[in-house]
Amino acid sequence: MSRQKRRPAVPEVFRPWGRFRQYLHNRKGTVSMMEVRPGQRLSLQSHRHRSELWIVLDEGAEVTVGARTWQPDKGEEIFIQSGEKHRLGCAGSTPVRVLEVAFGRWSINDIRRYADDYNR
Repeated sequence: MSRQKRRPAVPEVFRPWGRFRQYLHNRKGTVSMMEVRPGQRLSLQSHRHRSELWIVLDEGAEVTVGARTWQPDKGEEIFIQSGEKHRLGCAGSTPVRVLEVAFGRWSINDIRRYADDYNR
């Protein structure tokens, strides 16, 4: 599978009551809700067969993508290209949730870990 070079288009549909965005519309992908406890973090990792779009639902998340680490705002959308190193952690005092939309084939075997607090 070739590396995805840019973020997939996310259509925005307007209705009289407001709007909605379709992150996956009849496309191959996986949607996951990640929740990270205070002081915890996922491994620093990358994937060959999927890109990811993270939608931050709570304050207190700490995100690393490539060489950049920051605390995104609630509602921020972060696109992670396949092959790019990334990590999610919780820097706050309550759990943080991030909705993950994965584009491509999701498999636990596609996780390449560079650093891991749990020695996996």
